[in-house]
Amino acid sequence: MASLSTHVLDSGTGRPAEGVPVQLEMKDAGGWVSLAGAATDADGRIRDWGSDVIVTPGIFRLTFGTGEWFGQQGRECFYPEVTVTFQVADGAAHFHVPLLLSAFAYSTYRGS
Repeated sequence: MASLSTHVLDSGTGRPAEGVPVQLEMKDAGGWVSLAGAATDADGRIRDWGSDVIVTPGIFRLTFGTGEWFGQQGRECFYPEVTVTFQVADGAAHFHVPLLLSAFAYSTYRGS
């Protein structure tokens, strides 16, 4: 079974983004199915999605509640949410999907 983690770094402050809400979904024949929701920890990470979440080969997406997070800090942002869609091909690998975030830009990549 594959595993999945994420990390959000506020590149505007150079600090981990604690408390960012994130939704995990998987695509099936009928559309998107919600698997789990979590918030980033003090280090800006989500390492565990819960015991009910099984990551198998398929197409997944993470939706980061960036507008909500910036709003809680009294900061303006351009992207109210960031959605990263990715494919899991190896059902035994670890997948790490980091998000580098600022109020007016973001980037992501396949981490390790």
